[in-house]
Amino acid sequence: MRGGLPDGVQRFTAPLTGHAIFLVVTVADSAVDDVRDVLRDLGRLVQTVRFRDPSDGLSCTVGIGARVWPTLVGGPLPRELHPFAPVVGAVHTAVATPGDLLFHIRSDRADLCFEFERLLVAALGDGIRVEDETSCFRSFDRRDLLGFVDGTANPVGDDADDSVLVGDEDPAFAGGTYVVVQKYRHPLERWQALPAEVQEHIMGRTKADNVELDDATSGQKSHKTLATIVDDAGVEHDIVRDNMPFGRPGHGEFGTYFLGQARALWVIETMLRRMFVGDPPGIHDRLLDFSIALTGSTFFAPSAAQLAVLGDDRDAPVPAATVVAASSPSLGIGANRAPLPQEN
Repeated sequence: MRGGLPDGVQRFTAPLTGHAIFLVVTVADSAVDDVRDVLRDLGRLVQTVRFRDPSDGLSCTVGIGARVWPTLVGGPLPRELHPFAPVVGAVHTAVATPGDLLFHIRSDRADLCFEFERLLVAALGDGIRVEDETSCFRSFDRRDLLGFVDGTANPVGDDADDSVLVGDEDPAFAGGTYVVVQKYRHPLERWQALPAEVQEHIMGRTKADNVELDDATSGQKSHKTLATIVDDAGVEHDIVRDNMPFGRPGHGEFGTYFLGQARALWVIETMLRRMFVGDPPGIHDRLLDFSIALTGSTFFAPSAAQLAVLGDDRDAPVPAATVVAASSPSLGIGANRAPLPQEN
């Protein structure tokens, strides 16, 4: 414990670990009170497992979805929080899948991740349904299964906090962050059949030494370029990625689990729109020809301090517009968010 708060929860910019589990669940209406109790005591559950190897850095970050927010947390939603909306391009679609809670479990030991998840699921009980459970690992020098270093553009230090943590623009939720997760499957044989030079132009970086290639001035843009968000004033808006590979070679399953954290949800949404719809529209990110989106969910992860008192304001009135936004599955990209002058 640090300053009366658990230090193993809501570690948004913690270093990449050797192992991670991404657990997405939905919550039955009848189980909301029990689930809230588990979330408020999450730090104690982390410590129950972490004491076996305190140097390992076991941690868990929990994100809360818009559908369950009004009953689980109460009060108004964070101003940009809404369900993940499908992004439909001419060729590829970023699908939306159910998810009320995300648990991002990290450790350098797979056994500690496993033990924590086992205890967590037991504590949550029958009131949850597991929608996705993906165990991931760190591959070599942070390379994905496509062979490229992942997360190169992540900000570090104070810049990471500035990019991830909500501030005075939404003071009731300061210190929290927006989280988007997607599970991508790779047809690895088709990717490996491409010459390395073609792979590099798709990614926008060299494969061996991770050097950025020049941006295309017209036509097809690289993944690196499409995933870089610059507003009309020329300001670049970063996100923090904690992507990790997963796979089962015996089943021909290879993939990347994408987790993006941002201070403003519109930044991640704009990135996905540029990738799937294209910039200009109709010229999608060619990486998507080799990365198939299987899931898509959006969450808000409150600060550790807010998590410790989760639900204390649940009797506060919830504006009608908030309830509609939380329950509507058909909101388009960027709907129900407060306008920001720096947005593209």
